Amino acid sequence: MQLKILLPFKVFAEKHDVLRIVAESPGGSFGLLPNRLDCVSSLVPGILVYETADEGEVCLAVDEGVLVKTGKEVLVSVRNAIGGMALEELHEAIEQEFLKLNEQEKNVRSVLAKLESSFIRHFTVWHHE
Repeated sequence: MQLKILLPFKVFAEKHDVLRIVAESPGGSFGLLPNRLDCVSSLVPGILVYETADEGEVCLAVDEGVLVKTGKEVLVSVRNAIGGMALEELHEAIEQEFLKLNEQEKNVRSVLAKLESSFIRHFTVWHHE
């Protein structure tokens, strides 16, 4: 298989002759082998594992995103990815980086919603005057 991991601003990794891939979806972990049917899956923050004959098993921490398999090509598009660490460090990176970001985004969205409702309320009062 050909694996390409895409970030919003660059190509994180491009690997050829991938033997297998294991990723995490909202329903749990799943594996891909070269002859598996085409599929699409959403990904949750977690560990993505791929194996090649040259590198062996490689583990990456990935943020939420999407995986698309068509034929021998597998595209993984995620918001962020981290590699080059031991598995324990990758788990810590997921907890510290990706899950913390999600909590910050929720807080920002909450503040924006309050600002929008305040703006609409003031605009409505001003419009009726």
